[in-house]
Amino acid sequence: MPNIVFFDLETQKSSEEVGGWANARLMKVSLGVTYSTTRGTYEIYGHWRVNELAEELRRADLVVGYNIAGFDYEVLAGHHPFFDPAQVRTLDLLWDVQKVVPHRLSLDAIATATLGIEKTGDGLQALRWFREGKLMEIAEYCCYDVKITRLVYEYGREHHQVHYTDRYGKRLTVPVKW
Repeated sequence: MPNIVFFDLETQKSSEEVGGWANARLMKVSLGVTYSTTRGTYEIYGHWRVNELAEELRRADLVVGYNIAGFDYEVLAGHHPFFDPAQVRTLDLLWDVQKVVPHRLSLDAIATATLGIEKTGDGLQALRWFREGKLMEIAEYCCYDVKITRLVYEYGREHHQVHYTDRYGKRLTVPVKW
């Protein structure tokens, strides 16, 4: 059985604080979370354990996340100069969906229409929690995002499609090959 690792991270700084999204490497990891299908559990990595996080991602047979190739990996590479995303077999659900849908869909939009579940917060709230030293709140939020990502992936793998609701309230289907 392959080890599929689902992954998400939160940052210490906002895009505004580092001069824009192009500078994601400067945002710094506050906390990262993985769920390994081999282990069957979540692992929480504080910023002081970023080397261990990078190693788990490198060892995985497949890493699955939402916008991880365009964001999370960039942030992680800013912390860990030897982390090379090209060495990690990755399925970025956002990038895969964007092959069919020409605009960016949020994980929340897909999870709500596909599974009837919503995210519990957002990255800006996670930034406030970091500044307040509330790492447990960040961990809970990040674990839930990893769980939602895993459930969306599993649904798409089983049904070969996911859903979203357009701005007119119409539920639309996106074919996927996961």
